[in-house]
Amino acid sequence: MSEFPLSLSGQPIVRLWAHEHEIEPQALAQLRNIARLDPVRIVAVMPDVHLGKGATVGSVIAMHDAVAPAAVGVDIGCGVAAVKTSLTAADLPGDLGPLRAAIEKAIPVGFSLHKSPVKTRRLGGTIESRSARLWERSKELHAPVARALAKAPCAVGTLGGGNHFIELCLDADDAVWLTLHSGSRNIGKELAERHISVAKHLPHNRDLPDRDLAYFLAGAPEMDAYLFDLRWAQDYAALSRAVMVALFRDVVTEAFPQVRFTDEINVHHNYVGSETVDGVEYVVTRKGAIRAGSGDLALIPGSMGTGSYVVRGLGNPRSLYSASHGAGRRMSRGAAKRTFTVDDLRAQTAGVECRKDAGVVDEIPGAYKDLNEVIAAQDNLVEVVTHLRTVLCVKG
Repeated sequence: MSEFPLSLSGQPIVRLWAHEHEIEPQALAQLRNIARLDPVRIVAVMPDVHLGKGATVGSVIAMHDAVAPAAVGVDIGCGVAAVKTSLTAADLPGDLGPLRAAIEKAIPVGFSLHKSPVKTRRLGGTIESRSARLWERSKELHAPVARALAKAPCAVGTLGGGNHFIELCLDADDAVWLTLHSGSRNIGKELAERHISVAKHLPHNRDLPDRDLAYFLAGAPEMDAYLFDLRWAQDYAALSRAVMVALFRDVVTEAFPQVRFTDEINVHHNYVGSETVDGVEYVVTRKGAIRAGSGDLALIPGSMGTGSYVVRGLGNPRSLYSASHGAGRRMSRGAAKRTFTVDDLRAQTAGVECRKDAGVVDEIPGAYKDLNEVIAAQDNLVEVVTHLRTVLCVKG
């Protein structure tokens, strides 16, 4: 699909990978508010766009010497991971219930944490050294989050709830993949909210169209503090995913001793980067969007049971080298609970080993946009490597 301009006079440039009539009015209003911020130069809107707090989910924003924390979101570093295995569908048992139970035993979900921090030394690779550096840097965090930080070590390698998941999938050749979606847990949320509160009280943010879009200016100590804490939270989220992948691999190895694993895809979709576009350096925020530079491998998941796409970036500068992070919600959680029943959930997740109870009705596939349509809408941003169909899904 080609891009579409937003109906907005003057600068900045707003490019849509969806038609305006496909975007909910509240999200369009948010996009117009974002575009009116003085430091904003380019906004790229992904086909999974939907209403968020302050900034829309599915938006990529290039700012000049400034950054808005709401344009990253409160789940700093949220992202996905995927690993291909040597297993095939023929290796899997008819009943995947015991395997799901083993995963849920190894990796706490929802509000649950590990009883003690995961011993990263036994997980191999660079996890131990990454963990040591992370906790050393935690002593320099600027926001007052001592209580959340005290719990953070036991939250590493835990899933959380909402749209986060752990899945076992099959690709077009029936090869088995491990995939997961998680974020920075409570510590990322606390850091984000503290900095958003600071930004709201800065003099240049007094007359914003939306107070949640308060931003920091380059050179100010407040922006330096936010970027330090944000990068720490991004690394925390990436480490947590790496630990979960290692624990997931342990469970699969216990069940299938012959298994081998390929390299891991591990990418953020709520983060900040300093990037050059058309020769100009910007602070680029992605909230519900992945980097899709030329050759970049990533995972774009759907909702529970609908599978994911492994994609390769095409390096399109007009989207700020970005693509969607998933299918995107088409209705709120409250609306989903009012619209769908447990029977609907069972029907829409038929053939998938997963929870089928009232606690996850708000995550039903019908509450999300069609992933196939979202992928088709960005064929000039990514190319499909393979489609993964879900056979097992763990939810918090």
